[in-house]
Amino acid sequence: MRVGFDAKRIFHNTTGLGNYSRDTVRILASYFSENSYFLYNPKPGKVDRLNLNNNMKVCLPKSKVWQKLSSLWRQKAIVKDLVADKVTIYHGLTNELPIGIENTTIKTVVTIHDLIFVRYPELYSYIDGKIHFKKFKRAAQVADRVIAISEQTKRDIVDFLGVSPNKIEVVYQGCHSAFLENYSLSEKNEVAKKYTLPSKFLLNVGTIQERKNLLTIVKAIKNTNHSLVVVGKETVYAEKVKKYIDENNMTDRVLFLKGVSMQELAIIYQMASIFIYPSIFEGFGIPIVEALYSKTPVISSVGSCFSEAGGPNSIYIEPHDEVALQQAIFNIENDTVLQKEMKEKGWQYAQQFLDEQIAKNLINVYKKL
Repeated sequence: MRVGFDAKRIFHNTTGLGNYSRDTVRILASYFSENSYFLYNPKPGKVDRLNLNNNMKVCLPKSKVWQKLSSLWRQKAIVKDLVADKVTIYHGLTNELPIGIENTTIKTVVTIHDLIFVRYPELYSYIDGKIHFKKFKRAAQVADRVIAISEQTKRDIVDFLGVSPNKIEVVYQGCHSAFLENYSLSEKNEVAKKYTLPSKFLLNVGTIQERKNLLTIVKAIKNTNHSLVVVGKETVYAEKVKKYIDENNMTDRVLFLKGVSMQELAIIYQMASIFIYPSIFEGFGIPIVEALYSKTPVISSVGSCFSEAGGPNSIYIEPHDEVALQQAIFNIENDTVLQKEMKEKGWQYAQQFLDEQIAKNLINVYKKL
């Protein structure tokens, strides 16, 4: 097969959509190396996190006109290049498909990650919400197959986009190979020294935005002696959290990290005593899987997709209930049997998210076309 990908976020995004895109291409190129993989990138990349194999080819706009109008190329003009490159399947990795591809013989797949902008429109501007809905609905309707990253997302695609459930395949995400490694004490000490980490800490990872609900964690540990390490891109919401931290004299107990490499992040996960992810809603919640692979106990939210990612041996609370969160932290810390069970059974549950299984699930979607 000659498989084309919308590679914009592979080369221009360091967070969730970029990680999903890179991991998808990486594992397919590794486990099904007989195929050719074309990465369509609208302009030279700023992010260098994908090792290119011989069976991968990066494709930029060919003409100077489309190099200058790269966004328009990605939305429509790219179709001519796909046809010229004899691509047999095109996979829109991040909720979109180019206009006009439905008029070619190229089979199409689109991954829909979440429809949070429909469920929680107040978290988005009116214009952004309308644009997202139009793009997502069109892509889901014209695609030959739709990939949902969780059963929760599949239900939302059916309910909000009017797509038949028979057209949708649930294929879970994997995570970076760095989280599958065991790191030595010296490696952990080196990272601890570099970032001045406390000897014992709780961990939260993800973009610092209102939906991720970091403030609830901070409130839960206010009257305790717990330290919290936060890793994630900051938004305006981060200022609200930091203001609360300052007003409650917690600046010495909440540490915000920046510029953390993937390997350093994996090490930090393994050093954490508990991973806390009280998000209001997600398409999947890959940080939870990263914590399970790290054998770190997980506390997350009830509802949404969180139990799909965390399994039956993680603990789930109402996302804004800081009292319940505080109690869950203490319950884990004071019960070594519970800790061991959460670590071992959580790691076992995470085995379904290994690269090989995900690669097989993806290739099966392609083969059906």
